[in-house]
Amino acid sequence: MIKKTRLIARGLLALAFVASGVAVQAANDLPGKGITVQPLKSSLAEEAFQTLLVMRGLEKLGYKVEPMKDLEPATEHLAIANGDATFMANHWSLLHADFYKNSGGDAKLWRKGVYSDGAVQGYLIDRKTAEQYGITNIAQLKDPAIAKLFDTDGDGKADLTGCNPGWGCELAIESHLTAYQLRDTVTHRQGSYAALMADTIARFRQDKPVLYYTWTPYWVSAVLRPGADVVWLQVPFSSSQGGNSVDTQLPNGRNYGFQANQEQIVANRAFIEKNPAAAKLFEVMKLPIGDINAQNLRMSQGANTQQDVERHTDGWIRVHRQLFDGWVEQARAAAR
Repeated sequence: MIKKTRLIARGLLALAFVASGVAVQAANDLPGKGITVQPLKSSLAEEAFQTLLVMRGLEKLGYKVEPMKDLEPATEHLAIANGDATFMANHWSLLHADFYKNSGGDAKLWRKGVYSDGAVQGYLIDRKTAEQYGITNIAQLKDPAIAKLFDTDGDGKADLTGCNPGWGCELAIESHLTAYQLRDTVTHRQGSYAALMADTIARFRQDKPVLYYTWTPYWVSAVLRPGADVVWLQVPFSSSQGGNSVDTQLPNGRNYGFQANQEQIVANRAFIEKNPAAAKLFEVMKLPIGDINAQNLRMSQGANTQQDVERHTDGWIRVHRQLFDGWVEQARAAAR
C-alpha cells in the first residue's frame, strides 16, 4: 500500500511538472497576455489596412488590442510620447521629422526597422496640358498665364489640390510656395483630401486641366496614372523638408521636391522597454508599397467599410501566412 501511494505521488508530481511546462510554454507563446495596446492612425481611411495588420500580429502575441483611434499626425506623435496611445504604423521618416522631434524624440518615442519603403510624393498635372504648353516645372506657374490654366474658381490663380491642415505635407507645400515664389499665382486648396481629389478626378474626366499633390502608397496614382494620364512636375531647386535642408534631386537628375520616405512604426518608448516581443514585431514587419496601393484602390472602388478592410487584411495574411507567422515567431523568441 505504501509502495502504491509513492507511485501515485510520483505520478502526480510528474503531471505537475508537465502542467508547469505547458504553462511556461503558453506564457512564452503569449508574451502580451494581460497588456492593453492602443493603436492610432490619421483621419486618412487608407491607413487602416497597414495599421490593422500590425494589430493582428499583436493579437497573436496575446496583447489586448483596442480599436484604432484617429488623430492627425502631430497629435498622434504627442499622444504616443505621453503614453496616451501605444503606436502608429504610418510615420513618414522625413515628412514627420518635426512631429517626432517636437514630441520628445528618441527619449519618449521609438522607431526601428522599415515597415514600407520608397514612399514618394510630389506635384502632378494632366499630361495633355503639360504637352500642349511645355510645362515641366512647377516654377512655370509663376507666369500668370500658365497659372490661369489651372484656375477652378475664377480668381485667375492656379488651384493646387493640397493637404489637410495638420498633415506633414501641408508644411512642405507651404514652404515650397514661398521658396518658389508662387504665392501670387497659386492657391493651396485644403480640406478633406479625399473630397478634393474626387473633384480633381472629375475635372480630369471632363478633359479639364488639373494640378494636385499626391503620394504613394495611395490609390490616386492607380486612377490618374503618372506617365499616361498625368506627369510629375519638377521643382527649380531643393528646398527644406522635415525641418532640415536636404537635397531632393534623384539619381537620374530629376527633382520633384521631396526625398523618398520610409514608413515606420513609431511606439511609446516606455512600452517598448517593457515589451521586447512587440518591439521585435514592429522592427521586422515589412509591407510592400504595391500591396498597400492595391488595397487602397479597392477602398476607392467602394470596398471601404471596416469589415472590408478587415477582410482585406485577413486575406493578405492568408496569402502570406509563412511570412506573417515568421514575424510572430521572431517576436515570441525575443521575449524568451
